Amino acid sequence: MDIAVLGAGSWGTAMAIHLDSMNHNVCMWTRDQKQMEEIKKTGYNRKYLDAKLPKSIDITTDMSHAVKNKKIIVLAVPSHAVRYVVEMIKGLIDKSAIIVNLAKGLETSSLKRMSQVIQEIVDNPVVVLSGPSHAEEVCRHIPTACVISSSDINACEYVQDVMMDENFRLYINKDLIGVELGGSLKNIIALGAGISDGLGFGDNTKAALMTRGLAEITRLGVALGSDPLTFLGLTGMGDLIVTCTSMYSRNRKAGIKIGQGKSLDEALNEIGMVVEGVNTTKSAYELSKIHNIEMPITNEIYSILFEGKNPREAVYSLMTRNKKHEMEGI
Repeated sequence: MDIAVLGAGSWGTAMAIHLDSMNHNVCMWTRDQKQMEEIKKTGYNRKYLDAKLPKSIDITTDMSHAVKNKKIIVLAVPSHAVRYVVEMIKGLIDKSAIIVNLAKGLETSSLKRMSQVIQEIVDNPVVVLSGPSHAEEVCRHIPTACVISSSDINACEYVQDVMMDENFRLYINKDLIGVELGGSLKNIIALGAGISDGLGFGDNTKAALMTRGLAEITRLGVALGSDPLTFLGLTGMGDLIVTCTSMYSRNRKAGIKIGQGKSLDEALNEIGMVVEGVNTTKSAYELSKIHNIEMPITNEIYSILFEGKNPREAVYSLMTRNKKHEMEGI
């Protein structure tokens, strides 16, 4: 299969390595000339992923070359770049090409999910891939299970056939809204888990954050049309577990730095890569107000990130809220 991977960050690089291992013809696009030259010279994409790229992967900065006659276009750029990149490929890709989106986020200006953004621009089938999938493990062919979803079930089944092997298992879930929201909103809770770690709290606190975080993710998801059971699956609880507990998680690492007293800008500068949970916190906060959904953890993380609230004060606010029944509002 001829496949384009657009974006040469950690996830794009890992996906290119995975697809190449399945004997697909992979072309990976980057907008950075120096990055392309480094990969071609050394075989490594050192800034993003410590993994050897096979020479059979074609690396290019020419978008037309990257997408020409490709059956599958994998979008592996951050959520804030999805609209820009899809505008670039409009008119260059075959009408039958399937777009597989890997970005986990919401567009901050419109509050739209990534599939909605893509389908505003092109008429191609769009498949969303989500779930617990650190690039650092996928590139090493460590067993991983994810979810794909689409309004076009035939496109989903096609992608499942093309991208799934003995190390990378793909389940189909027809709940496109829930799959996208689960993959996006869990990053907010991962920021909170990192802040908790940075403050020196323990397993009890993290377990509470993850469980109550899942409750508010579910409340918002249901209000937006999701099946609540989706959030108990790989793109909900599964992704929440891996993102809140692993040091591969940029969101958790950013949260740790903030919990240790660093500003948001300082934390992001030290990480040097996109932390999707920051913009997603802003989008989810706005959606919760529009739909009148109670999301106390999201509200407090928003206050820490964008209003300068002291993290310890945020924890106190959460712990001293009015008494509740556990399943209230779910």
